[in-house]
Amino acid sequence: MRIMSWNVNGIRACYKKGFHTFLEDCGADVLGLQEVRARPDQVPAELLGDENWETRFIAAERAGYSGVGLFCRQAPDELETSLGRPEFDAEGRVQIARFGSMYVANVYFPNGGGKNRDNSRIPFKLDFYRTLFDRLESLRAAGAPVVVIGDFNTAHTEIDLARPKQNHKTSGFCPEEREELDRWLNNGWVDTFRVAHPGEPEHFTWWSNFRGARSRNIGWRIDYCLASESAAVAVSDAFILPDIMGSDHCPVGVEIDVARL
Repeated sequence: MRIMSWNVNGIRACYKKGFHTFLEDCGADVLGLQEVRARPDQVPAELLGDENWETRFIAAERAGYSGVGLFCRQAPDELETSLGRPEFDAEGRVQIARFGSMYVANVYFPNGGGKNRDNSRIPFKLDFYRTLFDRLESLRAAGAPVVVIGDFNTAHTEIDLARPKQNHKTSGFCPEEREELDRWLNNGWVDTFRVAHPGEPEHFTWWSNFRGARSRNIGWRIDYCLASESAAVAVSDAFILPDIMGSDHCPVGVEIDVARL
């Protein structure tokens, strides 16, 4: 089972840059998108009408903002899109899909920077992290295989961004944000890419659009596939696809050997 994630930074813009070709070639069984920035009726009809995929989209109340979507080879048995907190649900950030005994959570975590880049939204971001953690923890603690995919908007350690020394006070690398991700990992969630590629530098998933950052690989690894223990034992590969264009992020993913679940 190939599970993939991509912050497309606007599905309509990404579609014009070749998203449908990527979709046909990616080999995914489940593909989660973040920052869709469109209502379901605004998603290109060619994508919604593709008979090879079941699609599910949810949008933020605010037009052109946030939103997540799923492309699945088979329809999920259940799909949850609410955390029970109006301030979070209004932003369309979560899909928790069940496929048999396995859960895939497709999540667009908030950015903590705020409108003025003053880190004013970090408390909101951390509250979101903790609320989602509590929702998923009961599944993980019960032994259910769970994979959490998406844009976490946090680089975990200094190896996960090109210029850590300059960014200790930048949202996405502030100590309290990194500590929250530490808490997830210390409580049994597994960073699948770091298990597959321990200690390897210069693996990034997001690059600024300014000054040729992507061509120079000056980026951040902020897109993850975290797995519960029972899912992690079945992970045969975890990968980043930096050569896939169409967004300021690139796709990431995992291969799951379902026979080991």
